[in-house]
Amino acid sequence: MAASEKDASVLAHIQHLVSEEHKLFEGGELTPEEQHRLIAVQVELDQCWDLLRQRRALREFGGDPSQAHARDADTVKKYIG
Repeated sequence: MAASEKDASVLAHIQHLVSEEHKLFEGGELTPEEQHRLIAVQVELDQCWDLLRQRRALREFGGDPSQAHARDADTVKKYIG
């Protein structure tokens, strides 16, 4: 898979997760299951954005973007912004 195809795949997954997140928010008060799912979606979004940033940074500085990898939830949730 070419670099831009992989990035497009990650972006498509991000769009899917954002859509799911919006649907959960629009539903009003969340059930415990929906709250759990919302947290899982938000963590996965953070991981996807992190992966995309890693790929872009590697590409920008002459590295191989395929060397980027998804980091665990504990690592990504410590990021600010």
